[in-house]
Amino acid sequence: MNNQRIALFLSHGGGPLPLLGDGAHTEMVSCLKEIAARISKPAAIIVVSAHWEAGIATVTSGANPSLIYDYSGFPPESYEIKYPCPGSPALASSIIRQLEKAGINASTDSARGFDHGLFVPLKIMYPEADIPCVQLSLIKGLDPLVHINLGRALQGLRDPSILLIGSGFSFHNMRAFFAPETVDSQNANTSFERWLIETCSNKSISEEERTKRLINWEAAPSARYCHPREEHLLPLQVCYGFAASSCTKSFELQILNKESSMYLWEHES
Repeated sequence: MNNQRIALFLSHGGGPLPLLGDGAHTEMVSCLKEIAARISKPAAIIVVSAHWEAGIATVTSGANPSLIYDYSGFPPESYEIKYPCPGSPALASSIIRQLEKAGINASTDSARGFDHGLFVPLKIMYPEADIPCVQLSLIKGLDPLVHINLGRALQGLRDPSILLIGSGFSFHNMRAFFAPETVDSQNANTSFERWLIETCSNKSISEEERTKRLINWEAAPSARYCHPREEHLLPLQVCYGFAASSCTKSFELQILNKESSMYLWEHES
């Protein structure tokens, strides 16, 4: 698998809860460990997190980024989590070159740390924290085609040892997480998940049609119920732009008592 280009869209759960033994994240933890065991250990990781939006595409470029505990209301140990992975100024520079080559305005940020969209899943997948990482921001305006093009530009890196991770959540309605489950809410969750799995997994769909679906995702069943705001979905569009095909494998699971999914692309480079 060393000659493969790999992208992963993962659902990262609720804040630090996956690292605190929360029962509603058991399947998520198991799934991430399964994926880490399935793929070759990357030499570097690019994470597009739902928790960072910037005016233009921005890449962390610090050598040793700190952690950003961008959540509140959790136990004290949530703010003592450590994940001392190094940054990669060289990879950041390479990303900027590829984005600018594709006509995408981009900049680096040497001061920004890593948010929980990075350190929570990676602490599960790669607990040794020995893989250099960078974060790439979402772009304000949250245009799906802009984010597909962001992923397309990253194809130019041409390094099979780099793992691209889109860290979001296939379902992200905060009110629904805390509301009683009803038949209607369950059906809404299920209908969008079926659409998303079909869109990402069905090899008979042309890439032109798959792209149209992901651009016009709001037309999917119960789209705005599952994503009142799309920042947790758009990391998937970046992964798709990078992979430009149906996923190799989809993973269906329950997170916070909601149907959720993750998608892995493994392709010969």
